[in-house]
Amino acid sequence: MDKTILIIGAGGFIGGFIARAALERGYQTWVAVRESTSRRYLTDERLHCVTLDYDDPDSIAEKLKAAAPESGKWDFMIWNLGATKCANFADFNRINYIYLRDFVTVIRREGLVPERFLMMSSLSALGPADEKGYTPITSKTIPNPNTRYGLSKIKAETFLETQPDFPWIIFRPTGVYGPHERDYLMMIKSIDAHWDFGVGFRRQVLTFIYVEDLVNAMFDALAAGVVHKKYIISEDRSYTQSEFRRIVAEELGRKFVIPVRLPLWMAYVASVVAEKWGVARMKASTLNRDKFKIMRQRNWDCDVSDAKRDFGFKTEFPLRRGIAETVKAYLAEKENKKKRK
Repeated sequence: MDKTILIIGAGGFIGGFIARAALERGYQTWVAVRESTSRRYLTDERLHCVTLDYDDPDSIAEKLKAAAPESGKWDFMIWNLGATKCANFADFNRINYIYLRDFVTVIRREGLVPERFLMMSSLSALGPADEKGYTPITSKTIPNPNTRYGLSKIKAETFLETQPDFPWIIFRPTGVYGPHERDYLMMIKSIDAHWDFGVGFRRQVLTFIYVEDLVNAMFDALAAGVVHKKYIISEDRSYTQSEFRRIVAEELGRKFVIPVRLPLWMAYVASVVAEKWGVARMKASTLNRDKFKIMRQRNWDCDVSDAKRDFGFKTEFPLRRGIAETVKAYLAEKENKKKRK
């Protein structure tokens, strides 16, 4: 395969898996990262690294033109850049919306528009779903984001939709998990310590997508040639909190786990305190008011029929298999830390 691809925002958890999959599929692969971005998962010598300053559009233009493949531009681009938590909520708008807007403006101006441009959005762009009848979220669900993160994502989506001649595809994945991911790792660590913390007492329906299934879906969508479509990406079934806890506990070999349910008001107070403490330290807190709204949401059930129809989407990692892989990586890292001490 002589296809070329540029992965923007390649330094994080998902980005490393995208880069590896691109190489495995035979793509000539470029990875765009910031100067401060860790290259921990980008060590393959076949990767072409491009360092970008997203606050400087003119610099982006120069760097992209200098790094472009022999054909003059990339066949595909995957926009994986984004912030899921910020000490300053204004950064959501800057990183998730303005950076995308400026980047697309630059590649249009410089004649670098690819055949297809896939943007990683989020299910949070749609906001709360039906919490009475638990109707699944679909592609026809009207967006009503209730978090700053979700609002920044829907703004970015809307910008792309105003570019009718630009070959965009939008993915709205549910909770992404797998080796190296940090938020679900906190849950695994807690259960490993025999505690399972949850929020609220009403029934909660959860959905998940293993990182490799998400990445495979990206390349399948790019290869299928779809454009101007938005897709929800999730395993095609939902789980309860107790099912998730049981699977994690079994994979960890923990026979005894104590479930603890916090009332919503208590979780809210904890979120505010953690957020304020993070602001005081100028460091984003995993627990904050945005996160509280996500935890409070009861219905994350999804309909992925559009993705199945358009590019044959299917998952190879149901939750148990995905958790097994994630726990294996967690335990290996835990053992390595013990040896380093």
